[in-house]
Amino acid sequence: MRIQEVHPNTDHTLLVIAEDGRIGLFDVTPYLNDEAFAELQNQAAFMQVSNGKYFIEWDCGADLSADTIEARWQLQAAACSEQYRGTSCTT
Repeated sequence: MRIQEVHPNTDHTLLVIAEDGRIGLFDVTPYLNDEAFAELQNQAAFMQVSNGKYFIEWDCGADLSADTIEARWQLQAAACSEQYRGTSCTT
């Protein structure tokens, strides 16, 4: 999977849009107790996610591969993709 867009949400989820048009919600919460992700408990740090196309990363060095995201995201309905493209989707 190649990531087209990633949008952080205040509940520590990420709205991820793949280049093939699929859209999913990925929950980062289970990772926040790991040392590499601990800094992301800070909301401001979490919101500074960057898209590397095959991975996403934060300034603290934490990263997630597109494969990890694809394996664990919750796919969203097509209507969500149309309605929320470019914003957060929490439906």
